[in-house]
Amino acid sequence: MSERHPIIAITGSSGAGTTSVTRTFENIFRRENVNAAIIEGDSFHRYDRKEMKLKAAEAEKAGNNNFSHFGAENNLFPELETLFRDYATTGTGKRRKYLHDMEEAAPYKQEPGTFTPWEDVPANTDLLFYEGLHGAVVTPEVNIAQHPDLLIGVVPVINLEWIQKLYRDKKQRGYSTEAVTDTILRRMPDYVNYICPQFMHTHVNFQRVPMVDTSNPFIARDIPSADESMVVIRFSNPKGIDFQYLRNMINDSFMSRANTIVVPGGKMELAMQLIFTPFVWRMMERRKRALAA
Repeated sequence: MSERHPIIAITGSSGAGTTSVTRTFENIFRRENVNAAIIEGDSFHRYDRKEMKLKAAEAEKAGNNNFSHFGAENNLFPELETLFRDYATTGTGKRRKYLHDMEEAAPYKQEPGTFTPWEDVPANTDLLFYEGLHGAVVTPEVNIAQHPDLLIGVVPVINLEWIQKLYRDKKQRGYSTEAVTDTILRRMPDYVNYICPQFMHTHVNFQRVPMVDTSNPFIARDIPSADESMVVIRFSNPKGIDFQYLRNMINDSFMSRANTIVVPGGKMELAMQLIFTPFVWRMMERRKRALAA
């Protein structure tokens, strides 16, 4: 953790909804004039798209049916921890981009599914913002969770997470239901061992719970809407959180535990704005004082 060079990390599984949380923070950064260095978790995968397909085929041929992007062997955990440590100390570090599609790849004149060359994080940024799968990973070799000043978990109930992944991969990426189901099953051991344990290290968790039947996610025709959901917001340390203020500002919210507030799904972004804007204010105030000293 660092007063001069703070780090915010959003962590969650594929299909969890971390991208929508990122948009909320981008709005906060723009409104508060915060210059953030953005880090995408996909850029710390070990293999590009073609290499991953080859490695997955080799693993399957060798009898490994659980080869996935969630596990340690397919990610650069030490490099990610080094970036967090270096940024917290010096305000810089090494990053690259993963080019998901033609639109992202075109400016770099590269193929989609490839990485850009490693480069330095731009100088004089106010904070580092990470969004991806592994912002709070702890293994015998690395402890990435110890570095961020604010760690946020995005964790829909599992059937909703699968519905969101199925919908995205089928509608946007052209995969079949069978192919997406195979990916879900292949990832399950790494999901249990590397994704779930992160949420005991996060400072705040957002879990969307649908209020409609999601008992068979593999036949769902659409994603339950925000208005068909509630969001459970759990704070690891509720000290300093003004729950009464949040309840007054968010209609139909209620406390389910001493450290947990439940809000209507349609109010999730408002809740994030109300909760995290003061966090960013405090980070920037501490940074100003530290730099002045």
